[in-house]
Amino acid sequence: MRNPNRLYDFYDKLRDIHMEHFPDWRFGQFMTNFLKTCQRCTYSDPFYWEEDRFLEEVNKFVEKMKGDARVYKQ
Repeated sequence: MRNPNRLYDFYDKLRDIHMEHFPDWRFGQFMTNFLKTCQRCTYSDPFYWEEDRFLEEVNKFVEKMKGDARVYKQ
């Protein structure tokens, strides 16, 4: 069994990304936008990602959104 305490760090980092880059988005909006992008752009399913891979892909999403001025406002 995986150590459940690993989730504290994961959720802290996810929260920090959400607050820094998408503070006006609701959590569901953040996850829906991110996961829709994942389904269109990657060859793998987020269902199978470990937390480090998930954060890596969220950071790619942030960079992609920075390039889209219609969506990303800071």
